[in-house]
Amino acid sequence: MSENVGGPVLFERRGAALWVTLSRPERLNAVNLRLYRALVEGLAGVQVDGADAVRAVVLTGAGRAFCAGADLEAHAESEMTEKERWRYVRAGQRANRALQRCAVPVVAAVNGAAVGGGLELALSCDFIVVASDARLRLPEVALGTFVGGGVLHTLPERVGRTRAAELLLLGDFFSGDDAAAMGLANRAVPAGSVHEAAGTIADRLAALAPLPLALVRRLLRRAPRMRRRAVMAAEARALARCMATEDWKEGVVAFREKRAPRYTGR
Repeated sequence: MSENVGGPVLFERRGAALWVTLSRPERLNAVNLRLYRALVEGLAGVQVDGADAVRAVVLTGAGRAFCAGADLEAHAESEMTEKERWRYVRAGQRANRALQRCAVPVVAAVNGAAVGGGLELALSCDFIVVASDARLRLPEVALGTFVGGGVLHTLPERVGRTRAAELLLLGDFFSGDDAAAMGLANRAVPAGSVHEAAGTIADRLAALAPLPLALVRRLLRRAPRMRRRAVMAAEARALARCMATEDWKEGVVAFREKRAPRYTGR
């Protein structure tokens, strides 16, 4: 996929990684219907096979914010009809599902504020790298509205039910350092290093064998709702499947030859 210039979401290839940038910097990348739809459409076009294969995605924001959540100024300017409300809600759900179900790992590079729907988008990614001084918040309940994007599932998975209740019900701001300490983010780094750190993770993921990577991601999502025996059976099937691939053989040979493996996805 080539670079997309203009529009509320930009897509740029950097090696085997696709960088996806929320691009409404004048509104701190606040989400609206166009942004949600552009994100879904762009992720649907990710090619995971062939010469132009994408092996990882990085999601970030243009300017000084990651995403300020809903565009409340726009909401205040005009009241939505019931049909428009449902269209907006479904678009947000689809955008989060597109990240959650992406065929390749997604790294959120939270370069600045991530609030409400913006933080929900980050929580839909596999990895979160956040600026230490970034301000994060889930203010929906405090504002008389409700969360979306599957956050009632993704947030407790990361921080536990007790902490999730505190973040959702009180809606207080917390820092990137706090996010890493509670397990919401994988790591917090200085603001100027967020993109570099996220890019390093994406490049490492892109160098892995695609099949076991996809299988681990899928089973990680399913395993908490499965019995131990079912998880072990799924692991056995995945292992047998991986052992039949050329990438398995390449990994074994690379280990023996003490070199980095060169995976092809076959």
